[in-house]
Order: sequence, then structure tokens, then C-alpha cells
Amino acid sequence: MNTLVQLDNVTKRYDGAPVAAIDDVSLRIDAGEAVAIMGPSGSGKSTLLNLIAGTDRPTSGAVRVGSERVDQLSEAGAARFRRTQVGMIFQFFNLLDDMTVIDNVLLPAQLAGVKARDARLRAEELIDRLQIGHRRDAYPARLSGGERQRVAIARALVNKPSLLLADEPTGAVDTATGDEIGRLLLGLNAEGQTLVLVTHSTELAHQYARRVVHIADGRTISDTAAPTGTLSNSTGVNTTGVNTTGVNTTGTRS
Repeated sequence: MNTLVQLDNVTKRYDGAPVAAIDDVSLRIDAGEAVAIMGPSGSGKSTLLNLIAGTDRPTSGAVRVGSERVDQLSEAGAARFRRTQVGMIFQFFNLLDDMTVIDNVLLPAQLAGVKARDARLRAEELIDRLQIGHRRDAYPARLSGGERQRVAIARALVNKPSLLLADEPTGAVDTATGDEIGRLLLGLNAEGQTLVLVTHSTELAHQYARRVVHIADGRTISDTAAPTGTLSNSTGVNTTGVNTTGVNTTGTRS
């Protein structure tokens, strides 16, 4: 498989911190993989995600995503990279409260300069497939946690990113809704979407990733395949009624 993400001897030190947040980490993620990054609070897992996304820069080492040397991008270049190559899903959704569902989903496409008609068609397709089409004109405050996370996933996918990054995507919803979100992410990965998932949950990592990377104190301590038998059948994944077939999917230390 083709390598999509590659970190070579990456270290991140914050001013005044007694130890490195990320300490000489090397990591390779191939296109189409679903990888969970696990570790306790303060282990550096979210910092690692930020380095891959280009929202933070390493003190030393190289970060590559596709053909981009992410750590060498200018601020404008990094913003353009995130708009076109990376979709991001956050624990607390990060939706704009004064914008409707459809406008939240459309925003990244508008910022990327996608033609208005093409952007709207893509956004409408995604919210329908994620079963939130009936909420298209609702504001985030009127949505359940699961609906908000589905909006966030649609927003992350609207520009057809090569890489989907999810930081504790089920942390702010109940268990049943978290299972639905996890199965949805697994279904997207089964169609070829590369997924990097940050979590502290062993159960989530083993159910919805095919490879688990453990980090502690900023260092990689293990990198293994998910235990056999923990994954759903990727060709028959139950995405709670969401037909993902046809969806074109082609700081601080924590």
C-alpha cells in the first residue's frame, strides 16, 4: 500500500515544559488504514494528531502527508493543506452555533473555493447519507449529541479529504450513540477512507481500528494489529441505516 502519513524522528517541546510532549516518534500510516492512537491523559496523543494536521509544528523531525512536507508549510500553506487534504472530528463537535446544519457542513467547501453548486450538492448528499437531512435547517443547540457528531463528520468529509482525523469522537455522547458513531467511522474506512483515531478507550480502539499505537510520555511503546475478532465484518458493517456506499471519501498536550 502507499504511505499516506509518515513521521520521522519527530520531537515536540513546549517552552517551559520539563519534558517533551512528543519524543523522537517515527510512524507510518498507509492509505486506507484505520489506526487508533491510545494513551493516558498527558501522553501526547492529541499533540501527535495536531502535528499530523499541521496545527502544530515539531521542534525537530519531519512530518509528511501525501506529497506535503507538513512541518515546512507556511501558515497559509498549512491552512490550505487542512482545507483540502484533512478532515477533522472533535470530541465537542466544534460546530458554529449561529449557523444551521447545512451551513456548518458547507463552510469548509466555501473556504476552499469550491463552486457553490458543487459544494451544496456534496453537502446535501452527505447529510442525507448520514441521516440528518431532516435537520438541515436546524441550529446545533437543537440537535442531540449524536446528531451534532454526524454534522461534524459530514463537515469533515465535504472536501473529500485523503485523511480523516478524529480526536475522542465518542467522548461527548452516550454509549449507544458512541457505538453508532464508531460503526459509521468503520464503514467509511471500509470504503477506503484513511482514519486516525485518538482515544483512551481500549474497547473503542479494538472495535473500530485495525491497528493500535500506544504512546506514553510522548514515546511510542507499542504498534500492533487490533486483536483478531474484535472488528465487525467490514463488508457488512452496520452503520445504523446509513448507506455509505457511494460516498466519495476519495497546543496542548493530552
